[in-house]
Amino acid sequence: MGLADFTDSVLRDVESLGSRVNEALFEPTVRLGVTGLSRAGKSVFITSLVSNLLERGRMPQFVAANNGRLQTVYLQPQPDDTIARFPYEKHLASLTGDTPKWPENTRNVSELRLSFRVNPTGLLGGLRGVKTFHLDIVDYPGEWLLDLALMGKSYREWSADALGRMGAQDIGAQVSYRLEQVDGAKPMDEVTLQAHAADYARFARSAHDEGMSSGAPGRIVLPGELEGSPVLTFFPLLPVVRPPRGSLWREMERRYDAYRSEVMRPFFRNHFARIDRQVVLVDVLAALHRGPKAVDDLQQTMADILSGFRPGKNAWLSGLLAGKRVEKILFVATKSDHLHQSQHPQLAAITQALLAQAKSRADFAGAKTQAMAIAALRTTTETMLNHEGRKLECVQGRIAQNAKPVAFYAGALPKDPARILSAAQMGQADWGGFTIQNQQFDPAILELKSGEGLPHIRLDKAVEFLIGDQF
Repeated sequence: MGLADFTDSVLRDVESLGSRVNEALFEPTVRLGVTGLSRAGKSVFITSLVSNLLERGRMPQFVAANNGRLQTVYLQPQPDDTIARFPYEKHLASLTGDTPKWPENTRNVSELRLSFRVNPTGLLGGLRGVKTFHLDIVDYPGEWLLDLALMGKSYREWSADALGRMGAQDIGAQVSYRLEQVDGAKPMDEVTLQAHAADYARFARSAHDEGMSSGAPGRIVLPGELEGSPVLTFFPLLPVVRPPRGSLWREMERRYDAYRSEVMRPFFRNHFARIDRQVVLVDVLAALHRGPKAVDDLQQTMADILSGFRPGKNAWLSGLLAGKRVEKILFVATKSDHLHQSQHPQLAAITQALLAQAKSRADFAGAKTQAMAIAALRTTTETMLNHEGRKLECVQGRIAQNAKPVAFYAGALPKDPARILSAAQMGQADWGGFTIQNQQFDPAILELKSGEGLPHIRLDKAVEFLIGDQF
């Protein structure tokens, strides 16, 4: 390297360092983690969030957008060069084209940066000038977040929990029975091990497709480039009192520990440990449609997630966070546009009750939490239908690319959430008196006006909770 090249390199390093110091001191950054449980609409949520922050005509409950504080919002290059950029423009094009369609699911970590220019306030506002702050949106699969519950569990503890969950699910009962017959004290045999691991992985992915939590490690459900590797080739076993060396139990325990150290630790260190606020998307309506067992499973999943946000009770996580805590956690019940607006208060109340029960199960205290019912992208309009002499409050939308809207009535949610919680806790077969139907709508054909983001329901309220204090 010549002297000129060396000098240029040093200058670039100094400029980069100066930029980072200036940003840390004068341009604060909030890192917002966004994840979703099965089919909750994570890509759509982020796309609509960005769209409505850039064009704020549909954001009346976002206070800074309406009181003159917020001057402008714009996209910037993300700060992490080794992380994929969230494909906002591609997803927006999918949702707003002549034949709109749902965007593809993301299978890995991605990121996007929005920068906000905020007008100063107060007596010294004119001296300080315009303030800038950055919002880094970090998108990652919800299955990985569920691994938070594994951080404080030994292989023995995880096995007991995983086998219990499998046995309670219709699609897992037979797999659970087969694994309980395996003698973990016997010498490890790779062929037998591979067969049982494949059996367990099929169950975990089937449960995921059904919207149920299996208790399986997230990468067994979504393996990616690790598929077939020993670090993902393990399964739960009944306990062995004194497992001998070379036994199947010892090997399963070793691989489970390797998963936590080689797969989980890098993710939580590089991404999760840097998150300031977290959004967890939940398809509550789908769980209500499947019945009380599905709702109980959802509630346990929410408790598992919250248990991971207790760094004071988990030395492994405390070491990664170094005293840093997530400030806010928002659980979002998505797809509220599948219900008439008269039932939105019931959906919100049920979601809030599920969160309260999950917090109790997880013995959670720390970050500020809230639950909301929203639709990141509104796909329906409301209508009334006559049915057997009574009027039903319905919604209508496009199904399977039909040009003509189809009316849909999901059913009537109970006004008392305790009715839902008690049926779930008692393991009832059904709701005993009411049913909830589920429908998959296609995106509506849109004609956006200047200054308008994507149509939504209460996304502005979610934004105010998450970042309103920054203004």
